[in-house]
Amino acid sequence: MSGSLVIAGLGPGAEELITPQVSEAIDKATDIIGYTPYTARIKPRPGLTIHASGNRVELDRSVHALKLAEAGRHVIVVSSGDPGVFAMAAAVYEALETGPVAWKSIPLQVMPGITAMLAAAARAGAPLGHDFCAINMSDNLKPFHLLEKRVRLAIEADFAIAFYNPRSKSRPHQFERILDVFRELCEPARLITFARAISTADENLHTVTMADATADMADMRTVVLVGSSQTKRIADTEIVYTPRSAS
Repeated sequence: MSGSLVIAGLGPGAEELITPQVSEAIDKATDIIGYTPYTARIKPRPGLTIHASGNRVELDRSVHALKLAEAGRHVIVVSSGDPGVFAMAAAVYEALETGPVAWKSIPLQVMPGITAMLAAAARAGAPLGHDFCAINMSDNLKPFHLLEKRVRLAIEADFAIAFYNPRSKSRPHQFERILDVFRELCEPARLITFARAISTADENLHTVTMADATADMADMRTVVLVGSSQTKRIADTEIVYTPRSAS
């Protein structure tokens, strides 16, 4: 078997934030597979076939990639950010586990990328400077009651929290519900940063208190960073950070 499969992260948006390792792999690939907005970031060239697909077909995309690699192609499955963070790496491994035994012989590598939450945190300062967790707000693969339970437990543990996919047109009220949970359990001065499309031309970043936060400040291109009880803003600046030691 002469094919190979790479699962790669393209970072948060800016081309210069794609790692050299991933850029080199793309230059050697025969096939790129991914969600259409991500494959659109790949420059066409002779000898490269780009397979774009829609949302919510991650397993189909993974099976396609494995079949191409089995046939001798050098395939890259692309995700934004890091492929192991709410992205394609887990989907490919799920397909690998349940697929033909021969697929387990395919040379397979995961190449990390800069996640949206880390790019957003870097722009804001260091809001994830102590213990934190990441929660995907989408309820496509888990029920909303489980999501709310995890948020409540994270607040109880006093984690800073990074929220992915906070608010979409199909579920505009869920993020409002999560904000209500924070208002129920946290002080009104708790800091919350809305980081939209970081490192792109559409970038927007602003930090408010929980008392001033509204659901319409977020959309699907926004990462929301909620501080712990220790997170603070440096006076006369927009810098937000969480101290490295807990009190």
